[in-house]
Amino acid sequence: MKFIHIADIHLGASPDAGNAYSKSRAQEIWNSFAGIIEQCRAEEADVLLIAGDLFHRQPLLRELKEVNFLFAGIPDTEVFIIAGNHDYLKKDSYYRTFSWAENVHMILSEHMTCVELPRLNLAVYGQSYVQKENADRIGSEAVPLRKQKYEILLAHGGDDKHMPFRVGEIAKLGYDYAAFGHIHRPQELIPNRAYFSGALEPIDKNDTGTHGYVVGEIADEVCKTSFVPCAVRDYVHMDIPVTENMTGYGVREAIQSAIENNGIQNIYKIILTGQRDPEILFDLTNMDTYGNIIEIADNTKPAYDFDKLYEQNKGNLLGKFIQNLNNGDKESIEYRALCEGVQALMETRRGFK
Repeated sequence: MKFIHIADIHLGASPDAGNAYSKSRAQEIWNSFAGIIEQCRAEEADVLLIAGDLFHRQPLLRELKEVNFLFAGIPDTEVFIIAGNHDYLKKDSYYRTFSWAENVHMILSEHMTCVELPRLNLAVYGQSYVQKENADRIGSEAVPLRKQKYEILLAHGGDDKHMPFRVGEIAKLGYDYAAFGHIHRPQELIPNRAYFSGALEPIDKNDTGTHGYVVGEIADEVCKTSFVPCAVRDYVHMDIPVTENMTGYGVREAIQSAIENNGIQNIYKIILTGQRDPEILFDLTNMDTYGNIIEIADNTKPAYDFDKLYEQNKGNLLGKFIQNLNNGDKESIEYRALCEGVQALMETRRGFK
């Protein structure tokens, strides 16, 4: 029996994106989801497991119709869905009344429920969220009942407020496979037997790393899985070293070159590090060559020669300030305060000249 496991698709989200992708990024998430449907067809997958947060918020009726059309196009693949903490089952949720295609099985209960498919010798266990949080642990109520040859757990959680669990407890339950959602970074919990598939596409600037889905096959009581990267874009946090001889245009060129080397299709948070010329302030609004930078953090420090400045200003306020805070540790809070204070005093001095 072959399966594909996805989670945290977040249809309807407005992801963090640079100027170049702000208008298209939301549609890219839909396109990636449609790509999974094509992959189910190409792989001849028996089962598609969706471990929560198919939508980023309460789904609209027209959106459910679009999703259902895609599911109906893979009638030989049985689709199992649970609602996560983002698309939880409100009392008036369209999830509760929607008529799915025959191959779609949505678990609407807030309690652990078993759905059997004798045709595949399969039982899938899962439960949906009915509110934004569910701090109940995954425990004894999730013990498989051995109703079918193959048994799979479908769950959404992993932190204190969202169905916490211990990996050892999941291993003891004895499922052939446990498909988890909620944590956006893919992670193999138990080799070949339990996985956070991670988000299909990253939606937040902190969703760094590779994203995609899990494909697996259970045969002769053995499960084999592999992770398949498929995200159109990645969020990348990138440090750009700055030296005191670099101007603003030099920094812009360094950023541009680094982005070209790491992929202009990706979306970046840039962190400027190192020391800069004290006379230069970088114009951060002029650094985004490709329109794919969502944030630039300037963590540079002015390259003051504090010993020289102190010798030149022993008898004034600037000299006393340097004497009190210059401990030599460039990573300390005092050193940062020293840099900022000296810069302020130097600018004030210029203003009176």
